[in-house]
Amino acid sequence: MRILLDECVDRRLVALIIGHKVTTVPRHGWAGKKNGELLRLAAAEFDVFITVDNNLPDQQNLQLYDLAVAVLVAPTNRLADLQPLVPQLLDQLPKLLPCTMTIITNA
Repeated sequence: MRILLDECVDRRLVALIIGHKVTTVPRHGWAGKKNGELLRLAAAEFDVFITVDNNLPDQQNLQLYDLAVAVLVAPTNRLADLQPLVPQLLDQLPKLLPCTMTIITNA
């Protein structure tokens, strides 16, 4: 899968999402793009968008974007807090559907 990490996600998470082509918003040259524009751009090139912004679904109509969105829910966006979510994320990735949001949490 082609995966894009939001700029609010620790970039070191890229190395932990094995078996997929993963990059970050800044590395792709899209830093500073607003959510609507970012999702539109991402939908043209990626299968999954990973963020820690749990307000994203309330701010954007995900039905407009041919892109699955995974929201990582952790105490902070630091790698130490996100890393425990990686096994569940890797398990869920093949099940994610375009135009939908999936919450990944340990709770």
